[in-house]
Amino acid sequence: MAAPNPTPTPTPLPPPPPAAPRPARYDFLNSKPPPNYVAGLGRGATGFTTRSDIGPARAAPDLPDRSASAAAAPAVGRGRGKPPGEDDGDDDGGDEEKGYDENQKFDEFEGNDAGLFSNADYDDDDREADAVWESIDQRMDSRRKDRREARLKQEIEKYRASNPKITEQFADLKRKLADLSAQEWESIPEIGDYSLRNKKKRFESFVPVPDTLLEKARQEQEHVTALDPKSRAAGGTETPWAQTPVTDLTAVGEGRGTVLSLKLDRLSDSVSGLTVVDPKGYLTDLKSMKITSDAEISDIKKARLLLKSVTQTNPKHPPGWIAAARLEEIAGKLQAARELIQRGCEECPKNEDVWLEACRLASPDEAKAVIARGVMSIPNSVKLWLQAAKLETSDLNKSRVLRKGLEHIPDSVRLWKAVVELANEEDARLLLHRAVECCPLHVELWLALARLETYDQARKVLNKAREKLPKEPTIWITAAKLEEANGNTQSVSKVIERCIRSLQREGMEIDREAWLKEAEAAERAGSVLTCQAIVKNTIGVGVDDEDRKRTWVADAEECKKRGSIETARAIYAHALTVFLTKKSIWLKAAQLEKSHGTRESLDALLKKAVNYNPRAEVLWLMAAKEKWLAGDVPAARAILQEAYAAIPNSEEIWLAAFKLEFENNEPERARMLLAKARERGGTERVWMKSAIVERELGNVSEERRLLEEGLKLFPSFFKLWLMLGQMEDRLGHGAKAKEVYENGLKHCPSCIPLWLSLASLEERISGLSKSRAVLTMARKKNPATPELWRAAIRAELRHGNKKEADSLLAKALQECPTSGILWSAAIEMASRPQRKGKSSDAIKRCDHDPHVIATVSKLFWIDRKVGTARNWLNRAVTLAPDIGDFWALYYKFELQHGTPDTQKDVLKRCVAAEPKHGEKWQAISKAVENSHQPVEALLKKAVVALDADEILNAAGAGA
Repeated sequence: MAAPNPTPTPTPLPPPPPAAPRPARYDFLNSKPPPNYVAGLGRGATGFTTRSDIGPARAAPDLPDRSASAAAAPAVGRGRGKPPGEDDGDDDGGDEEKGYDENQKFDEFEGNDAGLFSNADYDDDDREADAVWESIDQRMDSRRKDRREARLKQEIEKYRASNPKITEQFADLKRKLADLSAQEWESIPEIGDYSLRNKKKRFESFVPVPDTLLEKARQEQEHVTALDPKSRAAGGTETPWAQTPVTDLTAVGEGRGTVLSLKLDRLSDSVSGLTVVDPKGYLTDLKSMKITSDAEISDIKKARLLLKSVTQTNPKHPPGWIAAARLEEIAGKLQAARELIQRGCEECPKNEDVWLEACRLASPDEAKAVIARGVMSIPNSVKLWLQAAKLETSDLNKSRVLRKGLEHIPDSVRLWKAVVELANEEDARLLLHRAVECCPLHVELWLALARLETYDQARKVLNKAREKLPKEPTIWITAAKLEEANGNTQSVSKVIERCIRSLQREGMEIDREAWLKEAEAAERAGSVLTCQAIVKNTIGVGVDDEDRKRTWVADAEECKKRGSIETARAIYAHALTVFLTKKSIWLKAAQLEKSHGTRESLDALLKKAVNYNPRAEVLWLMAAKEKWLAGDVPAARAILQEAYAAIPNSEEIWLAAFKLEFENNEPERARMLLAKARERGGTERVWMKSAIVERELGNVSEERRLLEEGLKLFPSFFKLWLMLGQMEDRLGHGAKAKEVYENGLKHCPSCIPLWLSLASLEERISGLSKSRAVLTMARKKNPATPELWRAAIRAELRHGNKKEADSLLAKALQECPTSGILWSAAIEMASRPQRKGKSSDAIKRCDHDPHVIATVSKLFWIDRKVGTARNWLNRAVTLAPDIGDFWALYYKFELQHGTPDTQKDVLKRCVAAEPKHGEKWQAISKAVENSHQPVEALLKKAVVALDADEILNAAGAGA
């Protein structure tokens, strides 16, 4: 055997190489970086800050209390440095390099600077002063502590109230869970997982199928037994390259027919198997059908899913079933809606709304069966019984259904009303007798029964009603109306008085406003005596004695505005029983009778008025005028004689008597009355009226004598000067007229008509220059007078001085910027393109001036804007009904553009307004030949005086 091999000796490893020497550190790592050096900035590696560098995002802890710090270190001073011996041993060199001490306390006033006393000694006085200040701070802090803590507590409570925690919101519900039984807990349905997190979203895309695909499918299904000619030409072994499919339009038409059949099937009634489609009106229904868009389909699907969740999680919730059924109805799935609402009826059999919805959705044949099941489930539902009666066609069947409902609900007022409306008068009386027994607290049933009964039975019914309802005033008012309707006028007031006393005994508050409304209602029902009795017994309730007159007059005016004339008359009648000597109430009552009463009632009221107020001139004059207007002149004379006996020295009564005789063509009697008035010391008006009488009779010498004597007695009465000057001018004595005007201006320098008359006279006698001088003097003595400026402007225009007129107008508008007559002249003088701007400026300056409004209406008239012009003219005569020129312009407009009715209306309104002023109107009305003309004749003469082309010429003067 061979000897085994010996173990090999391991070869020794070579020694490791010597370690490489570490590279030397660069010097710049230990040196100070240059100023503004940022590492990595050159290569774009800028530094950033993390949360670990700035600390957690929490508020810094509160600083310790000053008192505690003062107690811990009492030796620290306020800006005076530290006391000696308490140095913390920091290196002074570092503080000197920094320029400040890091351990120094921050001073509120000087910052980190120690101030002037940084090296001062901290002695006992400083320590004592600091202690005093610390005690003061502690005292002030203790005083504010309670207030601060209370405010903090209030803020915390307010924040918690506005931001409650979830646990606090459901705390009451958690407490209620303790009362749940185990069975109720188990009956809570599982909510299920309806979140979108676990559902994979699917993208659905709907695109129309191309015609090529449809054609390919058709070709795959058909069987061909012959070769195409092109294929035979190719030997039948290859497909020609030019062969293209042809679209089959017949298949498209068949598809439309299929869709139509599906729609018809959807509209069919699957319950009875009969169609509900109207063959004649089907095409019309198709036109009216709403085309549902893709977005609406998506919304319906979402709503269906949501309502399905509602009905599954809470099947006892009726609105969920109703909403789900209506959604299906909107979507056009009527059968699905019926099935849903049927399930709702099964789940919520005690809810009437579900049954009503099921009845509405059901077919006409099934509706009665559905409502029958509903009333079986809820026999006390009034709505279901009314719906069941509505489904019946004949009144007899409706009455049977309602009576069946009354067996279950005898105290239902709605059912009683419905069944009474269907019955005849005799049956209704019997039904109402039973109704008031079952519903004794319902006043309408009592009143309905009283209306159907005879007078005696109605009184008994109302007495029973008062016993059952002692606090109901309507029963008492009905009783009063009943007495009035049967002629018992004396009992009406007694019934209302007993009513007020009874209600006050029952503790009812008498509301005056509510009772006045009841009085107006009684007036509208024709019960005037009941209205008067209510006013008499309730008008003074809750009104202080000093406020009665003002309150009652205001109530009467409000009733008058609402058209309740009898109520207003009753209020005035009661007020006159309290205030017999108040002239204002008599006048308002007379105005009411004049507007809405008869002549007899007005005469009776005025007779009572003058009996209680014999010293009231206006009442005597009103009574005489009413007799005169009625055509009874002797009665008017008698009233004026009585008035003169009651008020012997009344000038108004003298002048009224003169006017009565003068207007009735009795000049001699008028002259005698005025002579007596002058003998008894009449005023300037008596002398003026005397001159007017002589002027009309043509006695020039007597007229001059009266005017001169009057001026000796009353030299400051400008109308006498005007009449004397006009008389001389009328006789052709220009120099005398000028002298009269000048003498008049000496006594009346502020009389504008005198200045205008003198300027007009000078223009006719001496020319424009003299007239211009007179008007300039007038403007100096009477500044800011628009009439004088207008006269000067018109004088310049009459002589063709357009530039001078424009200059005067500009000055006039500077002196009188809100004058309507000047702005009216500016609009008329402007050129056609400038009229609109001038009109706008005028309306801004003086919006409610009738002259501006009338001028603007002329512009609308020129532009043929008839409706707008009529509105503006109506506004002008409404603002200034006393100016006859506006009425003439309005009437002229209606003659051109209006109807006979509108013309009569304007004429009637003008006669009622009795205008007295206006340039053209005064010239016509004060002419001698027109002294006795009525307003209607004066209006027509004013229209004739208006030049037919005046509007166009005046508006186009500057064009």
